[in-house]
Amino acid sequence: MAAELSGSTALVTGGTSGIGRATAIALAGLGAHVVLSGRDATRGEQVVERIRAAGGKAGFVAADLKDAASARSLAARARELGGHVDVLVNNAGIFPTGPSADTTEAGFDRVYTTNVKVPFFLVAELAPEMARRGHGAIVNVSTLVAARGMAGMALYGSSKAAVELMTKAWAAEFGPSGVRVNAVSPGPTRTEGTAAFGDGLDELAAAGPAGRVAAPEEIAAAIAFLVGSGSSFVQGVVLPVDGGRLAV
Repeated sequence: MAAELSGSTALVTGGTSGIGRATAIALAGLGAHVVLSGRDATRGEQVVERIRAAGGKAGFVAADLKDAASARSLAARARELGGHVDVLVNNAGIFPTGPSADTTEAGFDRVYTTNVKVPFFLVAELAPEMARRGHGAIVNVSTLVAARGMAGMALYGSSKAAVELMTKAWAAEFGPSGVRVNAVSPGPTRTEGTAAFGDGLDELAAAGPAGRVAAPEEIAAAIAFLVGSGSSFVQGVVLPVDGGRLAV
């Protein structure tokens, strides 16, 4: 029996570590040819080798996603490696914290470019092609602070709130052509990127019903669900994967 995503190509941005790496491995395990992008070629090739060692198919594209042109270039490279892109996971992002008064204009622009502009133009480039083929799945990675006001999170949270609105708008735009667009909203998750938060991560997680920090693989499992046929009637949702943190 063929794996569920056999014959498809999945592009995972920020696929060299954390949630992105776990997602790339999960989708490859479902049979997808995974193209993962990131800035660190060494880590990227390590993920590719891990997937290939397990019998999967993968390729890495070194990409500094800093504008619309870099997004379009990544889409083109993914097509070269995979022939076409059936699944897009917009995972790459940055998450600075701190007082609004300390935010520089350059810092503001960097967050919105990485978290909003690049996903927008990747979808603008790839979703119409999916629509012409009559199928496709897009998953955007958000955060619980997009829906919960927290001090020091205005910049990051607002950028991801934009991603959640775009998710719903894209579902309306591309859903009638067979392209499903959804998002996941992770809670505190143990990754290389969140290590800097130290005990703060555990304190945030302790306030939720699960009472613990998530592993990247738990977020990746939710992304794989939204990509797969088991979610065929799921469109335009933001799925909390936060240990119940938004519930309390």
